[in-house]
Amino acid sequence: MMKKLIYNWCCLISIFFSEKISSQQIAWNHINSTNIVGLIASQNPDTGTFTSTIQLGDYNKADLYLNNKTSISLQQIGDYNSLFFNNSFSEKGVVNNITTQGNNNIIDITGGNSISEKLRLNLKGDNMTVFIRNY
Repeated sequence: MMKKLIYNWCCLISIFFSEKISSQQIAWNHINSTNIVGLIASQNPDTGTFTSTIQLGDYNKADLYLNNKTSISLQQIGDYNSLFFNNSFSEKGVVNNITTQGNNNIIDITGGNSISEKLRLNLKGDNMTVFIRNY
């Protein structure tokens, strides 16, 4: 269990240092285990589409079917969480940030429109289901 925890933290730190971040944006002495996921998620890509997925826990699942205009940042913290995201048949590009903290949660998002183009969804708790349909 301890080896797995150390492995997860090493992966998270390596992802963090692989991001393009200018030194003026982050005060290094303020980075800790509570805010590192949010800092990674807040980084916007310079151009084009961007997909970032961080999963800490066991048996998490993310099915992403994206069009070429979609940027998504996903964090799943906990066990048995699932995300189903499909906007591959939509012409609308979206920039979404989705965070799940807890166990046995399901988020199912289909489509994209002007209401959901900058969706930021934070789900905290256990045994919750969120359905979002954008037509």
